[in-house]
Amino acid sequence: MGWLRDLRPAMLAGAPGLLALLTAAAGVMLLTSGATPSDPARFMWLAQHTPIILIEISHFLSSILGLVLIMLAFGLSRRLDGAWGATAVTLTLAAILALFKGFNWEESVALVALLLMMAPCREAFHRRSRLSRLEITPGWLLSAVAAVAGAGLVGWWSFQHLDYTNVSVLKLMADQDAERALRSSAGAAVLLLAVGVWRLLVSPAKPPVMGETDPEYPRVLAILANAQCAEPWANLALRGDKRFLFSPSGESFLMFGVRGRSWIALGAPVGRRCEKLDLLWRFRELADVNAARAGIYGVGPEDLPDLVELGFSIQKIGETAAVPLDSFSLEGRRKGNLRRSWRKTGEEGACFEVIPAGGAQCLAEELRQVSEEWLSHHAGGEKTFSMGGFDEPYIWNFPVAVVRVGNRVLAFATLWATASKGSFSIDLMRYADDAPKDVMDFLFVELLNWGREQGYVAFEFGMAPLAGLEDRPLAPIMSRVGRLLFERGEEIYNFRGVHRFKDKYDPVWQPRYIAAPNKWAIPILVADVGLLSSGGMAGISLLSRKPKERIPEPASAAA
Repeated sequence: MGWLRDLRPAMLAGAPGLLALLTAAAGVMLLTSGATPSDPARFMWLAQHTPIILIEISHFLSSILGLVLIMLAFGLSRRLDGAWGATAVTLTLAAILALFKGFNWEESVALVALLLMMAPCREAFHRRSRLSRLEITPGWLLSAVAAVAGAGLVGWWSFQHLDYTNVSVLKLMADQDAERALRSSAGAAVLLLAVGVWRLLVSPAKPPVMGETDPEYPRVLAILANAQCAEPWANLALRGDKRFLFSPSGESFLMFGVRGRSWIALGAPVGRRCEKLDLLWRFRELADVNAARAGIYGVGPEDLPDLVELGFSIQKIGETAAVPLDSFSLEGRRKGNLRRSWRKTGEEGACFEVIPAGGAQCLAEELRQVSEEWLSHHAGGEKTFSMGGFDEPYIWNFPVAVVRVGNRVLAFATLWATASKGSFSIDLMRYADDAPKDVMDFLFVELLNWGREQGYVAFEFGMAPLAGLEDRPLAPIMSRVGRLLFERGEEIYNFRGVHRFKDKYDPVWQPRYIAAPNKWAIPILVADVGLLSSGGMAGISLLSRKPKERIPEPASAAA
């Protein structure tokens, strides 16, 4: 029997799909049986020994249970433990009712056989989920509609071709049978409609969001302060809108957001390098247990081996720009325009200063005024998830670079740093209406010089969305669509302008990717990232052009 033990893992791996298929077939069988005529001889014998009310109830409930089995088949395919238990109960009830609705012992045998097949496969359904949280996909719901409609058509055809005209008793029974079939099909249709409405309203369980008052919050601060591997945008962990998964040592974390069934990690794990792969596996397994759609957004080339190890599909979504500070200079013909802009703004009286973390609180009112003026020219308001916002407890965590003319602050940027000083970047960057025309070029040049003096290796300009995608005949369809948007989607977003603005600093461009267990899930995850960052549909304003547009959107993670 040793070979059976060796085959058991493979059997358990294939059991959910096979049992889901057989359960759906059993549901279709019950729907069809309830919509078609009963065997006259069996029915007359049953009517002599069973109360008619029990026959009516059994006939009606069998069709309802058939639809329930089709719905539960979806849960079985998702490996949900609740679906396994509910299916076992439903099969037991349906097997009993099949005997009382028309003495259909063949149906009872088939249902009991399926129940016996399920019994040894319990451990294959390891995902913990309440059935009230089951989010049935539109495709599966459409399949259920087709099953109910198909059973109804089969029943209609069957009753249209009955020939009991010469035997009055059988004709009367057939008419009553037709009424029962109609009631059963109508009941199943009403239940299916209720399921469809419920699916629109139900929301899956979500892990808690960690905020400043959370007792685990100091762990996040400590990890950021000592992380071996962390990109500047890891500081978005302090935004107060993320969920966290910590390593067993407590020295690494992975942050993620949740929208519907999508669990989207923002970047690679932060902390110890040796714990990255384990955290990614735990994230995927946690999402799998909760029947969620896992995704990793914004990872770089160095993370691809780990994602391949996880079996993820990968899609390029853009490129990030990083300027090596040791080689940055304003000299040369290519930098002529940038050099003149920087010099002209300085001659207009602009001066630059970096205020340490927490030290800019005395300027809170001035910074807020600049931020509000800037927001008045940008649709959608403050962003979340992959971008920072003007939230005072949040921005005081970081140094603030300000540009003054006279004694007035006309532009500012909050700075993201890393513990290793490998690179730094900016989060918010905002300027007043009456700031000098080239104030942001002045701010960036001064920041690059400041970063070099502080010992940083590079300055991260953030992402240029859809940059670097290929439009070749054999390229992935998402790359080709992305390239088209990059070239011609100016009404949606200033894709090319963002790339041009960053490119004039001679950065090193590196690709960025999104990863998911299935290729088909990537467009859904990309859309959910946009909705998370914009605060939902209300925060998205397509076809909105900014009346005052000196520079692209902020150089945050999803800029």
